[in-house]
Amino acid sequence: MLGLLGAALLWSMGGVLLKSVGIHPLAVAGGRGLIAALFLMACLRRWRLRFSPVMIGAALAYTGTTALFAAANQLTTAANAILLQYTAPIYVAWLGRWLLGEKVTRLDWITIGVVFGGMALFFADQLSADGLLGSILAIVSGVTFALMTVLLRKQKDAEPADSIVLGNLVGAAIGLPFFAAGPLPSPTGWAALVALGTLQLGLSYFLYARAIRHVTALGSILILMLEPLLNPIWAALVIGERPGRWALVGGVIVLGAVTARALILARRHLSEPTAA
Repeated sequence: MLGLLGAALLWSMGGVLLKSVGIHPLAVAGGRGLIAALFLMACLRRWRLRFSPVMIGAALAYTGTTALFAAANQLTTAANAILLQYTAPIYVAWLGRWLLGEKVTRLDWITIGVVFGGMALFFADQLSADGLLGSILAIVSGVTFALMTVLLRKQKDAEPADSIVLGNLVGAAIGLPFFAAGPLPSPTGWAALVALGTLQLGLSYFLYARAIRHVTALGSILILMLEPLLNPIWAALVIGERPGRWALVGGVIVLGAVTARALILARRHLSEPTAA
């Protein structure tokens, strides 16, 4: 649980940091991907290529998620992109039952509905009908996000972080040609790029890969839905943007729904009889 909260907090730094780099988005993706891969290798202290279908699938889903979301942000509003990407719990519910055998309870479906409603309120003032292609890419990024989550969970008895390393290397291979073409970041941009690679991608996914071994795929992604709610907090602290009234209401709904689900599940676990 704490690992997932840490990952959500670190992911939420992305919006502010990305604005500080000031170069082509694919160049940013390549640079931070390479830094994240090296950081994760150092954290793992060993990394080896184990080309299983699950590992490759998770790595490609990871690459697709980051690339599609970056493209969606360019082609539609940030609110449209994040809201549509976070339709992912719906797909996780289906994929988790099919690929992992993890049952979806009535409580899970109620939580998904309430959380999605809260997210809609949170971004109500920013949603736009423009950018059809960007919205489509954001939806597809939600599907790849869900697939990545389920395939990482499927590796709970192995090392899920290996897939993240491979995914970052693939992203680096795609983006570094744009980085080499220039222009290079400013000193502030370099600092932001290093922070993106080490903290926003590297450390966050290290925590995420550890946590997903112990939490269901759906449970993990519901907790991670706190990430888009934290983005405006960073924006308010760093660049002075203030969330609107409906954003606050939606944020309270999402936080309340995720917290209530966690408390109900904890209470059920404590009430279960223990083996003698």
